[in-house]
Amino acid sequence: MVHTLKEQDLKMDEGFNAKPKKFVIWLFVVSSTIMFGGFTSYYIVFAASKGKGHGLVLPEVFMYSTAVLILSSICLFMASRALKAGNLSAQKLLLMATFVLGCVFGYLQFDAWSALFHTGAAMVNNNAAISMIYIVSGMHLLHIFAGLCMVLNALFGAYKEMSLEKRKYRMEIASIFWHFIDILWIYLYVFLLLNS
Repeated sequence: MVHTLKEQDLKMDEGFNAKPKKFVIWLFVVSSTIMFGGFTSYYIVFAASKGKGHGLVLPEVFMYSTAVLILSSICLFMASRALKAGNLSAQKLLLMATFVLGCVFGYLQFDAWSALFHTGAAMVNNNAAISMIYIVSGMHLLHIFAGLCMVLNALFGAYKEMSLEKRKYRMEIASIFWHFIDILWIYLYVFLLLNS
């Protein structure tokens, strides 16, 4: 049975203002962008001074994890559309799919680190560019964890009795952050591919 949502079924929350709360998320997005920009700048400076990049063939698992993350973003986008259409059943299912795909991404990152380590590319070594692969992917994985918490928050909101404004707010902050970490990973992956 498909559970649909009608605006008149929910209490309107006139006092709820999402703008200041969304501003905090955007502030975090901007500060994270600056931090990762710093990491990649350091990588470029190091590579230029030493005349070498990381010199590795990146594990194929990174490519698979990128595909998984893109698929998770598509699921989250469709979950937002489902909420706007009032289809709560589809929203819940798509949020669960996003969460599971995010967990799969995390597993694949650990698998990629294991593959790197088994080729002799340890985090602590005489080439800081190799260390940066672990650092940027590890910091990104921390952002994935934060994003998963936001997706869970939106999923719990889909099961709770709350105003439509609050439901939409939970979906919006999860979407803003999740799509950001998706784009960020694509940038980092392409950056590491091009600067080997």
